[in-house]
Amino acid sequence: MGGLLSELGKQLAERWMSLLVLPGAMFLAAVLTARTLGHAAPFDFDHLVREVQTWHPASGEGTGARLVVLLLLFALLAAATGVVAQTLGSLVERLWFAADWASWPRPLRTIAGWRVTRRRRRRIRARTAYENERQRVGALLAAGAPGEGPDLSSLRLAVSRISQEDPHRPTWSGDRMHAMALRLDRDLDLDLAAVWPALWQLLPDAPRQQIESAREVLSRATTLTAWAVMYACLAVWWWPGAVLAAAMFATAWLRTRAATDTYAALVEASVHLYVGELAGHLGVPVTGVPGRRTGWEITCLLQGRRHLIELTAHRPQR
Repeated sequence: MGGLLSELGKQLAERWMSLLVLPGAMFLAAVLTARTLGHAAPFDFDHLVREVQTWHPASGEGTGARLVVLLLLFALLAAATGVVAQTLGSLVERLWFAADWASWPRPLRTIAGWRVTRRRRRRIRARTAYENERQRVGALLAAGAPGEGPDLSSLRLAVSRISQEDPHRPTWSGDRMHAMALRLDRDLDLDLAAVWPALWQLLPDAPRQQIESAREVLSRATTLTAWAVMYACLAVWWWPGAVLAAAMFATAWLRTRAATDTYAALVEASVHLYVGELAGHLGVPVTGVPGRRTGWEITCLLQGRRHLIELTAHRPQR
């Protein structure tokens, strides 16, 4: 037990250092650089070194203790800065996925609605181009002529780059998560929000670890966006801060899209693989591949609406 607690404490300390203290220390160093150099001489690092050297504690009795206290205070301040970035990252994640954008205050809601409308129009144009080209190539093949023009796969990819389903969110990442839930509702008549907590209890360790790792990568990517916002504030005193913020934001944007796609794919695959096992635990009869009736009964049971199963037993599902 002592070895286990020691190893656990070591891992917690490593995560504390890597997620909070080190990024916070780098940001504090950037703040010091920005306030010391300014716009006039943004790369005069000799002046920065001279300025830092003037901050050493006065020599005499207790110098080492004062230095230790200063280092501890700096570490705590860096950790606090990391906590602020983590908190801001949670807000960025909520804005990025925009699941509840219809309830946002009016300026944000108006912008989000404009984005959704714009993305829908873009997808309609891309989808129309794909369908027209598919029909043209099909007509050429039916007439015995070789297909010409752009590859259909590139046009299909252009559609999915906008959104895999009809856009309902102002961002690609939000629509990627929504598309997963939409397909499960359409194909299995299954409410993912109601079913996922129960399904999570049945998942083996391997898929659990993969999903948890993907979720952690996604959280780190949105936190990196928060760091980009914080570094952008330094541009008020030091213009290279804007360059650093732009590079961090671009990296965070790419990582967020990749992590969202991976996380959504893992969750959707887990539902398809283990929904039959969940049905067995709930006493829902399954014959062959689980279908919409199975998903409907599972959803009703987990939503506390068991009476709907009997009421809809002889009705065609929507």
